Amino acid sequence: MADEESSVPAEGEMEATQTAEPEGAGAEAPPADAEGQPEPEAPETGDQGPTEPAEGAEKTEEKTEEDKPEAEPTKTEGTKEAPTEEPAQDAEGTTEGEKPPTPAGSRPASQAGSARGSKPPTPAGSKPGTPQGSKPGTPKGSKPPTPKGSKPPTPTGSRQGTPRAGSREGSARASPEGEKPGSRQGSTGKERTGSAGKERPSSAGKDRPSSGKDRPPSAGKDRPSSGTARPSSGRSRKSSAASQKSALAGSAGKPPSGKASPVAPGDQSVEDTKPTTVGGRYTPASRKSEITEEPIPIDALNMVWSFGLNKRVPAINMTDEQRRLVLYTCAHTAVLYDYSNNTQKLLQGHCNMISSTCVSEDRRWIATADSGQNSMVIVWDSYSCIPVQTLFDPHVGGVTTMAMTPDAKYLVTVSAAQTQTVAIWDWTTESDAPICQAELDPAYGHQSYILFNPEDPTELVSNSESQVIFFSWKGGKLEYYAPELDDSTFNRAVGQYSQSIFQSNFGTRAFTATSVGNIVVWDSKRPSSEAPTSSNDATKKALKLVRLQDRAITVLTTTDSYIVTGDVMGHVKFYDDQLTMINWYSEFDLGPVNALSFMYMPEFITDVAESSDFPPDATIAASKFVVKDFIVGTSTAVMGHVRADGTILDVLLLEHDAAVHAICTHPTEPRLCMGSYSGLLKIWDYEQKEVLVSRQFDRGNMIRCVAFDPTGLILAAGFMDGSVRVLDALTLDDEVSEPFRYARDSVTHCCFSHDSNFLATADADFTVSVFRTGRDQEEEAWVYLGRHRAHYKLIESLMFGMELDTNQPRLLSLGRDRVMVEYDLGNSGKDDLRLLSQDRIEQSAVPSCMAWYPPVTKESFIVTANSQYKLKLYNTTTKMCRKTLLGPTYGAPVQKVAVLPTTGSPIEYRHLVYVTTDKVGLHILPADGNPHKAMALIAHPTGVANLACSYDGKYVFTAGGEDCTAHMWSVSLKSLDAACSLGGENLIPFYGLLDGGREGEFFRELEDYFYYAQIRSQGVDATIDREVSTTIPLSEVPYVMRALGFYPTEQEIDDMLNEVKFSKYVETGQYVTHIDLGDFIKLYINHRPAFGLSPIDLQKAFEILGVDSEDGPAIDRGSLLDLLQSKGEHMTEAELAEFLTTLIGMNPEGGSSELGPYDTDQGTNVLEDALPRDFTAVSFAADVLGFQLYAPSTARPTTASTASNTAEDL
Repeated sequence: MADEESSVPAEGEMEATQTAEPEGAGAEAPPADAEGQPEPEAPETGDQGPTEPAEGAEKTEEKTEEDKPEAEPTKTEGTKEAPTEEPAQDAEGTTEGEKPPTPAGSRPASQAGSARGSKPPTPAGSKPGTPQGSKPGTPKGSKPPTPKGSKPPTPTGSRQGTPRAGSREGSARASPEGEKPGSRQGSTGKERTGSAGKERPSSAGKDRPSSGKDRPPSAGKDRPSSGTARPSSGRSRKSSAASQKSALAGSAGKPPSGKASPVAPGDQSVEDTKPTTVGGRYTPASRKSEITEEPIPIDALNMVWSFGLNKRVPAINMTDEQRRLVLYTCAHTAVLYDYSNNTQKLLQGHCNMISSTCVSEDRRWIATADSGQNSMVIVWDSYSCIPVQTLFDPHVGGVTTMAMTPDAKYLVTVSAAQTQTVAIWDWTTESDAPICQAELDPAYGHQSYILFNPEDPTELVSNSESQVIFFSWKGGKLEYYAPELDDSTFNRAVGQYSQSIFQSNFGTRAFTATSVGNIVVWDSKRPSSEAPTSSNDATKKALKLVRLQDRAITVLTTTDSYIVTGDVMGHVKFYDDQLTMINWYSEFDLGPVNALSFMYMPEFITDVAESSDFPPDATIAASKFVVKDFIVGTSTAVMGHVRADGTILDVLLLEHDAAVHAICTHPTEPRLCMGSYSGLLKIWDYEQKEVLVSRQFDRGNMIRCVAFDPTGLILAAGFMDGSVRVLDALTLDDEVSEPFRYARDSVTHCCFSHDSNFLATADADFTVSVFRTGRDQEEEAWVYLGRHRAHYKLIESLMFGMELDTNQPRLLSLGRDRVMVEYDLGNSGKDDLRLLSQDRIEQSAVPSCMAWYPPVTKESFIVTANSQYKLKLYNTTTKMCRKTLLGPTYGAPVQKVAVLPTTGSPIEYRHLVYVTTDKVGLHILPADGNPHKAMALIAHPTGVANLACSYDGKYVFTAGGEDCTAHMWSVSLKSLDAACSLGGENLIPFYGLLDGGREGEFFRELEDYFYYAQIRSQGVDATIDREVSTTIPLSEVPYVMRALGFYPTEQEIDDMLNEVKFSKYVETGQYVTHIDLGDFIKLYINHRPAFGLSPIDLQKAFEILGVDSEDGPAIDRGSLLDLLQSKGEHMTEAELAEFLTTLIGMNPEGGSSELGPYDTDQGTNVLEDALPRDFTAVSFAADVLGFQLYAPSTARPTTASTASNTAEDL
């Protein structure tokens, strides 16, 4: 890449097949192993057989003899005879005989639901995907599908399409923390049938995937029109007989080889050719207008595309004679990318970053693994994209690397823990335990690569940077040997190890590549005169050290009879068995190679015609160098495909190789702008999945934020060095001759005013800078106005708005210092940016973001989120806190929010998009604290860096920061509405948040306090008749709150009272003076701490304020009393004495509010005698608060979990 800046078009020219196929045709049927494999048994009625069309339905034309395949599969010994009757036709008018054959031991496409990853049809009274009387996922009377004769697993009790029965809490779908039973819970790796709804074909005629997994056309058609929500557990839902027929009729495989697609490019859309269904039966075109219901996805957000790739996990070539695919990973998702059609199939199920992938030799089976808490290994069928086996928690800390035997029967995994464990699994069984395992010595280093011997699966080799280890296993025992090798062995530098392989046709010989260009040759310890053996003896030694080149070898692999290397220079070299170079490629210029993978072609012919354009090899004969096509992946996030015939390099992916924080969307068009720390800026057409324009800035120009102006013609970019560039949004050329360099630190936010006249930026130096458009010909297009440092902590949010009456722009900033600042743009001049107001909006919580609340209410609000899981609404004029609401509680507080744009929806029907630390979610507006109005999914396990919404509200985009990727999510508001309706109406959702619910003891106690508050308001000692009502005065609210265990501050009390007092002022002009029980419950739920008081918080306060002592951090009595009076809200000495004497039991409960005046002098004297000289966190909790902070057996917590378990005590 040249140092000069350049505007370049889309990154790679690819020949894309523009043939439109009917929906569901994207999943090809796998090839068949004809020899010795019986045909599937004929399905029983109502199980998996073809269904009769509905009365009056259109019948497809029968194919003529010349349309049928030319050759029928040869019947082998032991194969059942095929039925003699005429085969029934499927949904696409294709007979069963014309469907692609099914691999050995696997299910037919119609049974496996391979067209779009849907769940298999379900007979009445049986589990989904389970024929009557058979195991889940298994045709009646047959074994589960097997790779080359082995039995692949379908876990007991699960349906095909789920990793395992049951759910893992907090995985693919997040569950709200603290949510009571009955709330929605997600399942890890659960197959989301129909979650994408219909596919929307692009204008080019290509099928665009509408979800991470392909769906059959009928997926979701049999669901109720109101939508269905995810069940509370991971168990499969039972479907009706009609839904079985619908699923069967909707499953469409790839058209037969050599047949034209039923839709010609440009003739009509894919949706026009898809048969409609009613009750699972096909409907004639004349009845198509009667069907208005669209399938409702299970999830409100569904990932449909992944931008970028994980450069740390090598890509794998999945291409064979039928498919053009490559496998790579993005964050926690594996991507099957069809580079000929520019489509993706997303394999979702992990809740951590995927750390390793591997495939079987025939590319049928894919295994993905992650590292971290709740790690998993998932085995997928690459044709249907359905998970067929899941290994939960295979190792403590997850998996760092793994490999699969060529026949796909065994997996080997290496743990990511400091003390690593190597385990071998037979994943085709239902056992949860490995066959054998061994623990490695930490002195061997972190083993980052492992491989089976393709000729003897009982042998393995692994290596770290400093040690190579050979393994052999037999009879459930795994043995290993770590041969010694250092620079003194051959009197030459060995270097650090990168990868190891076994040499084909040479018994036990192995090679290891190093960082100084060497190849270490290993072999068994045997006399030189002894012939090579295939014994699985792990004891090996280094025979020689072969110098191949000067630069580091990063990849070592084999193809056919060649040994192939890739290096840091981007060169790919081929050697024979004697390590003699045969050919090399040095002109790719893609970057340091980290992946080399060849297409699968079992019958590869090296004798080619003279007219072919294969390059000559490096031998004297200069014969044609014939190899399979391969892909090259680099550590700079570039992937290229090499066609050996003609040595043609096609760049498939040119992605960001550094953190992605900057994303934004165009205000009127389907465009997404992405910028990264690598200096690469790209604008995508996210509907066509094409790069429109890109620009590579000079090294060191790390892009931190970007923003379109409201017209979509200007793009602003902020950089880590503090510079700001204003660019043309179409060409990415500079609009200003020189970038603005006023900030002293990285620019973290940038935004435009609604009239495009102002540009504002915020930087990490807590400063806001403002620029305006040029007003005369002497000025440039944009000029600097001024800057102001109004915050003393990091600025979390910056936004423009409009004056309610004049439509003049308003600029506000919000920082971690809890201050909201508004700037006076109208009266600001050159180098004089003035402030209009500064308001402290939080007392103890830290605000994280803000946005303009949509007009779903008559009052205009600004919504903020804080670190205590609260959403707060502030009046846009007075900045008064008008509402405090319980926000989403999905593992972490809300970090960023954005109002989802809408086109044509009612003004009351609005939604809020938000992100937490690692999740993305939707929230129905208006917010009221109902937990069922929100949902969340894991978006980026390592953290969500940014959020953006499409201009029409159909898509949400998330940036992953350090994972260098961005995800595109489709929005299904009906799914969220359906889930919310299942949570109940009115007070039902809030009852579920109370301990014990509506019938619990806590609620009965709340009623008692509520009625007692009525008595207090009328006088405890009054003798007149009582007035019993359903409300209490607002003045009694603080006392009832304290009686329930919630002790609000004076500021929080004011906020609560003002919230109720002004709740109806805009509508009626009257103040509210009383509150009923229902509104009080909502007020209590929304204002109380989301998770109560934690003992860890108390311990942390003593660690900060106290000094070390024998019993831990301690504070002396005088300092504690002084802190309680001088810090936080002001408290007089009399008040402090009253409160403390009441807490320690020296004063009757109730204090002056119940018993009348309090003698402060007596209280002060009592405190000096009753309080100890020094306080620790434990003694303060026990002696003053009256709570047991920790277990009696220990004075201090031993682990974080020990402390968290006692949170309820406080």
